[in-house]
Amino acid sequence: MVPSHRQARSLARALGWFSLGLGVVELVAARGLARRVGLPGQAGLVRAYGLREVATGLALLSTRRPAPWMWARVGGDALDMATLATGRDRPGRQAAIAAVAGVALLDVAVAASLQRAAAQPPADYRGRSGFPKPPEAMRGAARADFEPPRDMRPPATLRPWTGDGGPDPVH
Repeated sequence: MVPSHRQARSLARALGWFSLGLGVVELVAARGLARRVGLPGQAGLVRAYGLREVATGLALLSTRRPAPWMWARVGGDALDMATLATGRDRPGRQAAIAAVAGVALLDVAVAASLQRAAAQPPADYRGRSGFPKPPEAMRGAARADFEPPRDMRPPATLRPWTGDGGPDPVH
């Protein structure tokens, strides 16, 4: 399933919050997390990945153009998968690989959708005036059949004089 542009923007924002949360967990519980996924003694690496996640999450939450930051998430997913592949066999490692793979698929779909939307040129409205006819044909068209509402007409003493010596009855 490829998300629409609107869905992709919403998902990018949600993934930004996810990155922020995951990054905080990786920073705070690096040692236990590293041991659980088969990377004992790699707490420093897990903290570095946590910083990357926090930075990516903050960028996704604060930018108007999330596509590059979604591709950064995809790159981070690839790095996470490669790192997890080098770990010891533990039940937590397989679960972590499966979780990263699932999130990576979502990241790729969102990034591709945002990239497609960013590649489309903006609509060109330079040749439009907003009038149904060319400006020359529209000039004076509003005055031709305009009659001001009764409560908007000036009093008779303030109306312009017509050629017959009296005030203009319409205006």
